[in-house]
Amino acid sequence: MAKKSTPKEKKSANSNSNGAEQTGPMLSVLAQYIKDMSFENPNAPNSLRPREKAPEIQINVNVSANPLSESDFEVELKLEAKAEDGSEVMFNAELVYAGVFRIQGISEESMRPAVLIECPRLLFPFARQIISDSTRNGGFPPLMIDPIDFAQLYQSRMADEAGEKN
Repeated sequence: MAKKSTPKEKKSANSNSNGAEQTGPMLSVLAQYIKDMSFENPNAPNSLRPREKAPEIQINVNVSANPLSESDFEVELKLEAKAEDGSEVMFNAELVYAGVFRIQGISEESMRPAVLIECPRLLFPFARQIISDSTRNGGFPPLMIDPIDFAQLYQSRMADEAGEKN
């Protein structure tokens, strides 16, 4: 028979057995929002006609962060998708999707990777859906952006910054 828990036995997720607050790592999403969005279909309705081959699609990703306080950060995930068939632009979608995050209980040297890897990782599924809906609403098949390795993106950024210092 399962033991019933009494109110005294229930423990908060943020407290230990002594009732003291835990100081372990914590990442909280305080807000997330579309900061800027643009969808252009400059050659419609011609761009919507059937084609023999798929258009060439270029996707650019950028992550930036702005400290709001010692523990709060605004992180922006910028996605740009441009589809072209030869010299004709079929569509151009740009999205800046942002979030405000509170990060506590991690070391100073771990803060930058947390902000530039973990935060955009949390934002990406929402931004991906917005781009997909935008292209579909623009008359094209939904553009499903492949998952992004934000750790690799961060490592490339650090290598670029190290190269600029030399």
